[in-house]
Amino acid sequence: MTRFIKNMILIAVAIVLVPLSVANRHPVSISLNPFDPADPNLTIVDIPLFWVFFASLGVGILLGGIGAWAKQGKWRKEARVKRREADKWHREADQLRETKELASSAPALPGSDSRSAA
Repeated sequence: MTRFIKNMILIAVAIVLVPLSVANRHPVSISLNPFDPADPNLTIVDIPLFWVFFASLGVGILLGGIGAWAKQGKWRKEARVKRREADKWHREADQLRETKELASSAPALPGSDSRSAA
């Protein structure tokens, strides 16, 4: 179900982005200085407009992924703690199993009754 929703979103983005890209192939100048747009030092000249669309989409995806990753940090930490705890309990169970096997396979001492030990 999640894959279906993801594919539907990607198809919708493609339906919007492809016609915009085809229709907006003309070069544009991007000024990074809001106070002096004519400043040539902070102006990116002659970039096709569809590259601006793709770049903004890529930056949005990247920032969204970083935000989701950061938000899930507490769940990853909890999973690490639980994994360590489970490993600890598995090691303890293995040690107890080995101890029990050693105790059951050890020869009984002469003169001791093995039925009374159980």
